[in-house]
Amino acid sequence: MSRDDSAIGAAPPALAPLIGREAELSALARALDAVERERSTRTVTLVGPPGIGKSRLVREFLERRRQGSAALRVTSGSTGDMASAYGVFTRLLRARFGLSDGMDKDAARAEVRSQVAHVMGDRKVGDVIYFLGQFIGLAFGDSPLTRAVQDDPAQADLIRRAVLKAFLEADAVHGPLCLIFEDLHAAHDDSLALLRYLIEYLTGPVLIVCAARPELLTRQDDWGKVGDRRHVLLELTPLGEAAAAEMARALLAPCAPRGSDDVVIIDVVDGLDAVDAVDVKRAEPQSQPGVPSELVEAACSFANGNPALLEQMVRICHEQGVIEELSPDSAGGPRWRVHLGKLSTARLPMTVEDAVNVRLAALDHDGRQLLEQAATIGPVFWSGALFVLGRAGSQAPDLWGEEQSDKDLDRINAALRSLCDRGYLRKQSESSFAGSDEYVFVHAKEREALQKRMSAAAQRRYHHAIAEWLEQQVAVRASEELLAELATHRERIGDAVRAGLSLLDAGDVARGRYSNAKAAEYYARGLSLLGDAHVARRIDALHDYGDVLQLAGRIDDALAAFREMLTLAYRLDNRRKGGAAHNRIGRLYRDSGSLDEAGKHLTTALRLFEGARDERGIASTIDDIGKLHWLRGEYQEALKWLRDALARRERMGDRRSIALSLNNLGLALQDSGEFKQALNTFERSLAIRREISDLLGVVMSLNNLGMIAQDQRDHRHALELFEEALEVARQVGDRNRTALILTNIGGTLYRSGDPDEAVRVLQQAEELCDELGDRLGLAEARRALGKAYMLRGDLEKARDSISRAVDLFASVRSKVHLGIALRTLGEITAAGGWGSAHTKSARAYFARSVSIFEETGNELELARTFQAYARFLTTDRSFVANMAARREAVAMNEKAEAIFARLKVTSVRLEDEPTLPTGPPGQSVPTKSSVSASPGRSPAAEEPSFPSPGRASTSS
Repeated sequence: MSRDDSAIGAAPPALAPLIGREAELSALARALDAVERERSTRTVTLVGPPGIGKSRLVREFLERRRQGSAALRVTSGSTGDMASAYGVFTRLLRARFGLSDGMDKDAARAEVRSQVAHVMGDRKVGDVIYFLGQFIGLAFGDSPLTRAVQDDPAQADLIRRAVLKAFLEADAVHGPLCLIFEDLHAAHDDSLALLRYLIEYLTGPVLIVCAARPELLTRQDDWGKVGDRRHVLLELTPLGEAAAAEMARALLAPCAPRGSDDVVIIDVVDGLDAVDAVDVKRAEPQSQPGVPSELVEAACSFANGNPALLEQMVRICHEQGVIEELSPDSAGGPRWRVHLGKLSTARLPMTVEDAVNVRLAALDHDGRQLLEQAATIGPVFWSGALFVLGRAGSQAPDLWGEEQSDKDLDRINAALRSLCDRGYLRKQSESSFAGSDEYVFVHAKEREALQKRMSAAAQRRYHHAIAEWLEQQVAVRASEELLAELATHRERIGDAVRAGLSLLDAGDVARGRYSNAKAAEYYARGLSLLGDAHVARRIDALHDYGDVLQLAGRIDDALAAFREMLTLAYRLDNRRKGGAAHNRIGRLYRDSGSLDEAGKHLTTALRLFEGARDERGIASTIDDIGKLHWLRGEYQEALKWLRDALARRERMGDRRSIALSLNNLGLALQDSGEFKQALNTFERSLAIRREISDLLGVVMSLNNLGMIAQDQRDHRHALELFEEALEVARQVGDRNRTALILTNIGGTLYRSGDPDEAVRVLQQAEELCDELGDRLGLAEARRALGKAYMLRGDLEKARDSISRAVDLFASVRSKVHLGIALRTLGEITAAGGWGSAHTKSARAYFARSVSIFEETGNELELARTFQAYARFLTTDRSFVANMAARREAVAMNEKAEAIFARLKVTSVRLEDEPTLPTGPPGQSVPTKSSVSASPGRSPAAEEPSFPSPGRASTSS
C-alpha cells in the first residue's frame, strides 16, 4: 500500500535512554564507517523478539549519527501487517520520493519523473519510472524495453530489480544512503528475494539496516550469509539484571526528586501514602530519595529484560492508580506521585497475556467497542471504515445534515487520539484511502484478545459493513493486498464466490507486478473459493495460474492447471483457449524430455489455433514445433518450421518474437552445419534485442555467438563475447544465465589450454547451479569439470565429475546431453589406463553414446562420437594388435568424415584440445572437443524456465 509507516519516526519517542546496547551501536557505527570510507555497501541485520528494542536501537544510532553529520540520507520502510509481495519496497520508495497521503496521481507521477531524471540524468528515465512505478502503485507509459518484456513475467522481474539496483546506486552517488527495512519476518518471499539480491550485489555507499523477529531466520536460515563479509547479523538478547534495573529507574525517574524547587517526597505510613511538597534548595544528591525499589523490582520481574514490557508495566501502574500524574515541574518535565500502598492491591500482571487483559479491562465501554470494530477490520484499519461501522444498521434521518456527520467524525477522531496517547494504537503517516486516516495496533496480542471477546453475530455484522465500504473505495482495485482484504471479509460472511473473484483479481495485480509466488497463492485460494461458478473467468485464471506455477518450477501443479483449463475450454468449445492449453501442456512435456507427448499436444494446439484463426497462436506453436524437431536432431525439418514461424512473426511485426525466432533458427542452422548463416542470424537477433533493450535476450545472443567463436577455435573472441554476456546477466541478476555463461567460459578456458582457471570458473558454475536447483545446468557444469580435470591430469576427479553428470542427465531425460556425457565418460575412462575392466566400460560408454545419437538422428554428435570411439580403438593398448578393432575404427572414421563433409564441418576443427599423457609409458592419446551445439544453447537456456514467446502468443 502507498504509505511509509516505518516504526522509526512513527512511534512515540522513547521514554528512557538506550541501555545495554553499546556493542550493537558500535557494530552499526563500524558498518557506516566502512560505507563512507570505502564507498561500498554494508548490511546489518538486527534480530530479536518483539519489544527487545530493535527500532529503538536504530533510532538512537541515527540520532547520534545526525549529531556528527547531516550528510547521511535515511529512508525507511516497514512490511507492516498487510504484506503485499513487495510491500516493504512500496513504503520505502514512496518515502524516498516524498509521496504524501492523498497526493494527486498526476502530481505524484510528475514528482517521481523529476526526481528520477535528477538522479539518473538521461539514462532511460522512461524505463526506470515504469518499473519503479510498479513498486509504488503509479502507472507510467511504456517504452521499447517495457513492451519487449510485458508478456514475459520472469524477464520483466529480473529487469525490474536491476533497474531498482541501478537507481539506488545512482542515488548514492549524490550522498551516502541508509535504507532501513523493518518487520522483515512478515515480509513476503518476493520482497526477501529482492532484498537478498540488493544485499549481495548493490554497490556504492549504501548502509542497509534490516530488523526482524527470529522467525526470519527460521524461514531463511542462511540469511546472515547473504552478502558474505559485507553483512553482519546481530541477535538482540534480553537486558541483564543490572541493565534492566537501570532502565526501570530511568522510566520511573519522574517519581524521584531532581533537585528542583518543588520535590515530591514519597513515604508510606501504615499502608497509607503521606506525601509532602517540601522546599528543598541546593539539596545534595545523596539526600534525595530515589525511585521506589518496590516499583523497580515489580517492573523487572514482569519484563524479564524486555524493554517494551518495562514501558508496558509503567503504563499499567498509571492505569491501576499506583502512579498519579501531577502538574509539570518548573522546567516543564513530568512529575509523578507514587501510591505505594496501592501496589499490593493493584492488579499487576505476571505474564504478557495477563498484561493484555489488565490493559483491556481499563478501557471504558466506548473505547473498547471502537477497538473491537478496529480489530475486525484488521491489523491495519481506517477511520472511514470505523465511521461506517458506527452507522451499521441505523436508519437515515429525515434530513441528512452535515452537522451530524461532522459530529460523529469528531467523536471517532477524538477517541482514536486518546487510544494513541494511551499506547493502544499508532497513526500512520500515510493512508491507503484519501480522506481517511490509517492506524495500526501497537500490540498484536491486544487485537487478538479483542477478537476473541466478540460474539460471532457481531463479527459477521462488522465484516459485512467493512466489505461494503471497501467495495466503494477506488484504490482497492489496484492493490493486491486490499483486494485480498476485501476477499477475507467476504469469505467471513459466507460469500465465497465474490471472495474468490476478489482473490483472482488480486492474483492478476500481483502477476502484473511480476510477483509470481504471491500471484500463485491468490489464484489457488480464489479458484478454490470460486468452485464451479464463472467458467470464463476460471479459464483465464487457470492459464495465468499455470504460468506462474511453471515460472516457480512447480511443473506437476502447472500441468494440472493447464489440464483443468483444457477441460473447461472443451466444454465451452472455445478453440482458442483449448489451443493455448494444449500449447502450454506440450511445452511442459517437451521441457521434461517427453518429446512424443509434446508433439501430440503441440500438433493439436496448432490445429485448434488454425480453426480459430488465431495468427499469434499459430506462429507461436509453429515455432514450438520447430524447436521440438531441433531437440530430436531433425535439423532440416526444424529449419522448415522455424523459418515458417519467423515469416509469420515478421508479418505481424512483433520484434521481440522476431528476435526469438531468429535465435531459434540460428541454433538449428548451427547444428546443421550452416555456420555462416547461423552467425548472420544470431547477429540479426542480437541487433533487434539491443534495439528493444531485451537484456536477457542480449545475454543469450551473445552466448550463442560465443559458442560459434568457440567452435571456430577463436577462443579470445569467444571469451570476449561470454564475458560481455556475463556482465549483462549479472546486471539483471539472472543467476541461471550467469551459471550457464560461467560454464561456457570454463569450457573455452580448458579448450584454450588453461585447465586450472577452467576448474576455478566451473566450480563457481557448479555451486551456483546446485544452489538454484538447476539439475540440467549442474550436470553440464560437472561434465565440463570432468573435461577440465582430465586435461589437468586429475583422472579420478574427472571420472567422478562426469559420472555424476551422467546420472543427472539421465534423471532429467535429456538424451542429447546424456549422449555427450557418455562420450566424455568413455574418453576419461579410456584415458585412465586402469586395466581391462575399465577398457570394457569405456567401450560400453561409447557404444551407448552412438546408440543415443542414432536414435535421435543427431548426425553431428554421432560423427563426433564415431571419431572419439575410433581414436580409442586405435590407441588403447588392449586393441593395438586387434585387427578387427582397427577395421572397426577405420569404418567409424569414414562414417564421421562423410557426415562432416555433408554438414560442411571439418574434422580438423574438432582437434582443439591439448594432448593428454595417458596409457602405458611412451604412449599418448590425443583428445578432442566433444562440445555439442546443444549444451549451453538449449531452448531452456534461451528463456528463464521454459521456451515461451509470452502469454499473448498462446492465448490471444
